[in-house]
Amino acid sequence: MKMEINKESEKPASESDLLQWSQWQLLDSILPTGGFAHSFGLEAAIQVGIVTGPEDLQTFIIHVLENTASLLLPFVHSATMSPNMENWQRLDRMLNATLTNEVGRKASISQGSALMRVAAAVFSEIHLLKTMREACLGAGTVAFHHAPVFGLVCGLVGFDSRTSQRAYLFITMRDVISAATRLNLVGPMGAAVLQHRIAPVAEAILTKLMDRGAEESFQTAPLLDTVQGCHGYLFSRLFCS
Repeated sequence: MKMEINKESEKPASESDLLQWSQWQLLDSILPTGGFAHSFGLEAAIQVGIVTGPEDLQTFIIHVLENTASLLLPFVHSATMSPNMENWQRLDRMLNATLTNEVGRKASISQGSALMRVAAAVFSEIHLLKTMREACLGAGTVAFHHAPVFGLVCGLVGFDSRTSQRAYLFITMRDVISAATRLNLVGPMGAAVLQHRIAPVAEAILTKLMDRGAEESFQTAPLLDTVQGCHGYLFSRLFCS
């Protein structure tokens, strides 16, 4: 029995096995991309009275996921399908023109820049990541918006588009729920229960709105966009957005 176990452990890992490690790392909260510095407008929504308790919180998160899927998943999908310099720059310019909410736009650039820097260092075997980052930093040709960068990294690492889009919705849900915990809207146990409860809804949203080109991007929750835009006017605030 011991010999059989040792033989099994000596088998080389397959490409799909190694890919899962990359997938888990990109979704790990320890990856320093700055996502936990943003509440996606939740902090402002609490202060203006749109979100007052756990029930409002669940509705808010679902609206955020719907808006993320309709507005940003097309950029994740397009970048994953064609992870090259020309397409990435095109998508970045399109998203920069699309995001009229200054708070949300700055948050997107902040997280995207951090993700590109981290990905270029972590996935050092993918030389194109470092090359693209350095070329664009010097030329100033891209703003480094988060959704296209996320799709680009996923595409170069080897993710399929559906996995990339599901992962983007997951980190959005994770970050909003984390913000809710730090804002004392829900406790850690309640946050875990809420995340599990919303997962089927998130999957349904993904199924409905995935695999669209950037030209099909649209917004479903303009009120939330307006509220997030007011974040900079809050008298006291814990988050950057």
